[in-house]
Amino acid sequence: MKDRIYRLVVFIMLIQCFIMSLGIAFATTLEVDLGNALRIEGGGGPTGVLGLMVLLTILSLAPSFLILTSAFTRIMVVMSFLRSALGTQQAPPNQVVIGLALFLTFFVMAPVYTEVNEEALKPFTAGSITQEEAIEKAVIPVKRFMLSNTREKDLALFIKLSDTYPDTPEEVSLVTLTPAFVISELRVAFQIGFLLFLPFIVIDLVVSSILMSMGMFMLPPVMISLPFKLLLFVMVDGWHLVVTSLIEGFR
Repeated sequence: MKDRIYRLVVFIMLIQCFIMSLGIAFATTLEVDLGNALRIEGGGGPTGVLGLMVLLTILSLAPSFLILTSAFTRIMVVMSFLRSALGTQQAPPNQVVIGLALFLTFFVMAPVYTEVNEEALKPFTAGSITQEEAIEKAVIPVKRFMLSNTREKDLALFIKLSDTYPDTPEEVSLVTLTPAFVISELRVAFQIGFLLFLPFIVIDLVVSSILMSMGMFMLPPVMISLPFKLLLFVMVDGWHLVVTSLIEGFR
C-alpha cells in the first residue's frame, strides 16, 4: 500500500512537470474511491472532505518528490557550496541559484521525462492504456535514472533495513530506492564541494599570512581575498566548469 501511494505521487509529479491538467481519480492506487469521495452532494459530507484532503495532500507533496527523485539535490547542494566557498554571501541571490538549479535539472532529466511522456502520459490521455498501466510505465524511466546514480552500498543498506530482498535492482520499490538515491547524491555533492573549497582556502591562507606579516590585524582578510577569489573564478571560467562537471556527472 505504501509503495503504491508513493508511485502515485511520482506519477502526479511527472504530470506536473509537463503542466498537464488531468482529471484523474486515483482509486486503485489509494484504494479509496476518490471519484465518489469528491462528488459532494447536498453540501458534502465527511467522505467528500476526507477525499479532498487526501488529494490536496498528495499534490502538495509532489514537488518534494520531484526534488528527491531528480538531479536537483546534487545541483542545488553544489551551488550552495560554491557560493559559500566564494564567500559572496547572497550573490548570486537565492532566486537565481534555485532557478538555475531547476533549469539544469530539467536539462538533465529531459530524456527521462520525454520517455515518460511518450510511454505513459500520451497513451494515458489518449485512453489507450489504463491508469495502473500508465503508473507502471511512468515509474520505469525514473527508477532507471535513480539506479544508475545510486551506490550499491547505499541501496544495500536500505534493502537490508526494509527487510525486503528483490531478485533484481529493477524490482526495488521506490520507497527503498529514494533514500538510497538521495544519500548517494549528497555524498557526490559533498565531494564536489570539497574540491571547490580547496583553491579558495589557499587564497584565504595567503591573504591572511600577508596581512599578519604586515601587522594589519584589524583588517578582515575576507575583504581582501574576495576580489582575488572572484578574479580566479572568472579567469578559469568557473561557471562553465561547474555546470559541465555537474551535467557530465549524470551521463
